[in-house]
Formats: sequence, C-alpha cells, structure tokens
Amino acid sequence: MKQQKNKELGTRSLTHNTLGGDESPLVYKVHLPPKSNPVTQALHVAKETLFYDDSFRQFKHQSKLNRSILGLQYIFPIFDWGRHYTFNKLIRDVVAGLTIASLAVPQDLGYAKLAHLPYVNGLYSSFVPPLIYSVLGSSRHIAIGPVAVVSLLLGTLLSNEINPTTEASQYLRLALSATFFAGIFQAGLGFLRLGFIIDFLSHATVVGFMAGAAITIGLQQLKGLLNIPTANFTTKTDIVSVLRSSFQHTYQWNWHTIVIGLVFLGFILLTKYLAHKWKRFFWLSAVAPLVSLILATIFTFHYRLENDNVVIVGDLKKGINPSSVHQLIFSGHLVGTAAKIGLVAGLIAITEGIAIGRTFAALEGYHIDGNKEFIAFGIMNIAGSATSCYTTTGSFSRSAVNYNAGAQTTVSNIVMSLTVMVVLLALTPLFKYTPNCILASIIMAAVVSLIDVRAAYLIWKVDKFDFIAMLGAFFGVLFISVEIGLLIAVSISFVKLLLTVTRPHTALLGNIPGTKVYRNVNQYKDAKRVSGVLAIRLDAPLYFSNSNYIRERILRYLHDEQDDVALSTNGLPVQYIILDLTPVTNIDVTGIIALEELETALKKKNIQLAISNPATSALEKLANSGFIERLGQQWVFLTVADAVQFCGPRVLNGCPVLEK
Repeated sequence: MKQQKNKELGTRSLTHNTLGGDESPLVYKVHLPPKSNPVTQALHVAKETLFYDDSFRQFKHQSKLNRSILGLQYIFPIFDWGRHYTFNKLIRDVVAGLTIASLAVPQDLGYAKLAHLPYVNGLYSSFVPPLIYSVLGSSRHIAIGPVAVVSLLLGTLLSNEINPTTEASQYLRLALSATFFAGIFQAGLGFLRLGFIIDFLSHATVVGFMAGAAITIGLQQLKGLLNIPTANFTTKTDIVSVLRSSFQHTYQWNWHTIVIGLVFLGFILLTKYLAHKWKRFFWLSAVAPLVSLILATIFTFHYRLENDNVVIVGDLKKGINPSSVHQLIFSGHLVGTAAKIGLVAGLIAITEGIAIGRTFAALEGYHIDGNKEFIAFGIMNIAGSATSCYTTTGSFSRSAVNYNAGAQTTVSNIVMSLTVMVVLLALTPLFKYTPNCILASIIMAAVVSLIDVRAAYLIWKVDKFDFIAMLGAFFGVLFISVEIGLLIAVSISFVKLLLTVTRPHTALLGNIPGTKVYRNVNQYKDAKRVSGVLAIRLDAPLYFSNSNYIRERILRYLHDEQDDVALSTNGLPVQYIILDLTPVTNIDVTGIIALEELETALKKKNIQLAISNPATSALEKLANSGFIERLGQQWVFLTVADAVQFCGPRVLNGCPVLEK
C-alpha cells in the first residue's frame, strides 16, 4: 500500500478540493526520484569527495595507447608542454630563470639564518627541489625555494626541541627529518586524494596568520640589523620579548650595521615601489637584493668591518648538495617530534604553494590539480631531505618576479636551479664577508608583501566574523608565538565551520508583488505575506547537528507570529506552516525525527505542516522513512507559490485544517 501511494505521488498530478467543492489540479507535480542503489550512492559520494575536479576526464574514450601517453603526461607534465616548446619560450624562460636566481641567492642565505640552519643549506634548497618540481609540477609560473613563513615556523618549532647553537649537528638532523616527514605527509595526502584538507584554513585566517608572521619575521631581523649576538637575543618570537631583548642590549648595537642595513633596506623598498608603480621596472626589485648583497659585501671587505665587530657570514662550504640520507632520524624519541614538526610545516608550505600556483593559473587561464601538486611537493621535499635541503614550497615574491619576467614553463625553475648550482660550485667563497645586517634587510623587504592590507579591508567590509578570525590569527602570532597563532587560525576556522553547520540561516518568505516568487522578507521589504500562512525557508541540509536548532527556530517564528496576531486587530491565527526545502540538499535520520516532532507539535496546535520542492536525496529519504505518508501526499508542493495558492484561501474563509 505504501509503495502504491509513493508511486502515485510521482505519476499523477495532485488535486485539492477548493472551497466550492470543485477540484483544482496543480499544473506541476512533485516526482519521487527512482530508488537508488546504496553501492551506487556510495560510489557517487566517493567520487564527489575524492575526484570532484574530474581529474581523469581526459582519459575517457581513449585507446590504450593514448591512455598510456596521457598517463605519462599526467604524471610528468613536462612531457605535455614539452611537445609544444619553442625557442622563443626558451629565451623567455632563461631570462625569467636568471632573474629569479638573482633574487633567490640572497633570500636563501637570509631564510636559512631565519631557520637557524647553516647558510649553505638555504642555497642547497634552491638547487634540488626546483629540479624535481619542474618535472612533476603543473604550475608554469611558481618559483620553488625556501620561504620566510616556513623558515620561521621551522626555526621556532625546532629550537623548542634542540638548541641550534650548542647542538647544531643534531638540530640539522631534526630539520632534515622534519622535511622528510613533511614530504611524506604531502605526498600521502595527494595519493589519497585528500588535498581538500587545506581548505579548512579560511582565507581570512591565512591573511591574519601571514601578516602576523611577516611582522614577527621582520622583528626577528633586529638581531642582525642591530648586530646583537645570538647568545644575547631571545629565542621567543612574540613582539614583546623581541623588543625587550633588542632594547635591553643597546650597548651592543653597532652603528655600522644599522647604517648599512637601513640604507639598503630603503634602496630595496624603493625599487619595490617603482616596480609596483611601473610594471616595466619589475626587474629592479628582482635584482635589488643581489645588488645590495654584493655592494654590502664589497664595502665590508674593503673597510674590514669585521674588525669593528660587524658579524659576517664567514666561510661557506663549496660544492653541490651532499647526501644527507644518513642524517635522517628513523628511530629514537625524536622521530615523533620530527613527524609532528613535519606535519605542521608541510601543511603550511603546501597551503602557501598551492595558493600561489592557483593565483597565477587563474591569471593565465590554465588548471592546477591540487592533489597532483600535493604529490609533486611531497616528492620534492622527500628528495630534498635526502640532499641536505630543508622544507621548500612556492615563494610568492619569486613567483611574482617569475611571472612578470615572462616565464612560460617550469624551465625557468631549471635555469634558476642551474644558476644556484654554479654559485655553489664556484662562488660561495665570495660570500665570506657578507654582513648579516644586509641579509636582515633583504628579509625585512621580502616579508612586506605578506601583509595584505587591501585583503584585510575587504574582509572587514564583507564579513565581520571573518575579520575577527583574521585578527585572532594575527594577534596570536604577534603576541604569543607562531605555533599558537597557527592553532588559533585553525581553531577559529573550525569554529566558524561549526557555527555555519549547527546554526544555519533560515528566512521568513513573502511574495514579490506581481510575481509568483517568494523571497526573504528582511531582504525584500515590499514582499507580501498571507495572513494565517507562515512560509519559512531552511538554508542548509538538515542533520543531527542542526535539527534541534531548526525545529526550535521554526517554533520561535510561530510564537513571534502569534504574539503579533494577539496585538493586531485584523490578523488571523496561523493555520499553515510551509517549509521551503529547496536548499535542503540532504537530510539524515535525526533531521527526519525533528520534522516528525515538529509536525506532531503543530498538529496539537491545529496547524498543518506543508513542504515545498524537497531535493532528490531529501525527498527519497523522507519517503523511505514514511514521513511523506504520515504528512499526507497532498501537503507536498512543487513551489511555495503552489502551497500558498492552496492554503491561503482556506485561511481567509475560515476553513478548518484538512485531515489526511
């Protein structure tokens, strides 16, 4: 009998008795969806979860040979764009590669110092990882290497475990092991198609975290700018500790380093301003750090400023990356520590890298496969950990220079890598007299771009809760620590997600004059409501997490309406509540029970519940649970307008609620 009724709901037009006794058929009918196979449903959910971007669409309707070729091109994109590579593209890539190499070398030295690692490891990290990415990566414009935020994060987390000064060799081993685990986590998430995990960090929290980290990084450079010895400078990263440490050791400030640092900092910032204002001068900001480093080194060497206590880089190991496989930690109590640090650093690195890749892909109109990028970054960092590199990702400053320099493919990364190789093989002795203060200036100038004031203002205008989340991440990094700031950023993102899920939006609906459209009365002030009929839209799926709230919210709408009617002289009591289920894309058992409880509570008040336009999956579950039969098939409508058209005249004529 139940199956017969369900079948009738989907095969005939619904008819309702009018007040005069005639039948008034509705033009449209609500169809029950065909019964779906649970296995088919599970496969569909898995596909939408793991393969939502239809990554393998290109393999459809292809021969085995073509699939093999496409598979090779999918794994190694270099075989795809390499078929169309031209000499003109090579020239542009070479120019871009040399340009970003001029920026990479001084930044690498500074970022290694930020991570409390030997300077040469920064250079190592711009040699092997870019080569790996150029073969496996799909972004044409991203420039690979060490970045400021990840370097600071590693430096902070690692130094909490091991002193980088007194236990330098063990510290390096832990850094390399953390990089290995970062790569394992990145590649693992990519293989398992779980790249969407980074979407749990909202844009607002990322903006706040990056801005806080930028200021923290800048303040950390006061040590080099003021020439304060590492032993006398705080290991904490919060702004209060750093400023206190800086001003407690004013007797150690060196006017030589302050002058050199500020002069070149001003020079680099000036070139960045000129490049921003006139795009054709982008190369100025690209070469300014290297020019500053060379001039500062010559100046220090000529005047022998190391004799005036100016701290210099000193001797750098000559030669390309040595193997570091034997230094990786796979046993002992530090394995867990390395894994935890690697997880945090790996997620931050991949979040920044994919965001940069997608930005330039959107500008040029090509697609970035997020999960494939996870794999590329992961393999890149695994290989890096075995060749004395620490965690690398896409650098925004270098990528912007790469893009403006006209890069066409990842060959620009290969050119940069080969340039760094030449530096490692032949030029490292030239950095002996490079003063630390110039590296501090280069880093200060580099992190300025991480403070996105325009994005912060937009967040303030659009969503005040997002703005509070941004401030939480910002102040967490600035006044507590980087790891606490990151924890606050993740926590706030989850809180917002939970609030959205557990407290979804609902709306009272009214008719837009001259149409059959029903919209939110708070948005459309001229929308008209029918007295005695309450039309409510539920703007979220109905789950265990929000079902009680939605039931109580509907009853609150009813109580508010009853209070208004009691104060009115011509208002009619509510006799019908219509739920617009259009946005309710799914419902679970708890949600169905909440609707049953609502229907029972309303029936006791002599109020009839009706629903309109339930989605396919929701309607199927409502029918399977028996709720449609319980409610009455005549109370399921295609649109709110149909429901009001039927219920409205009954209220106006004082008719009682129909029994099923």
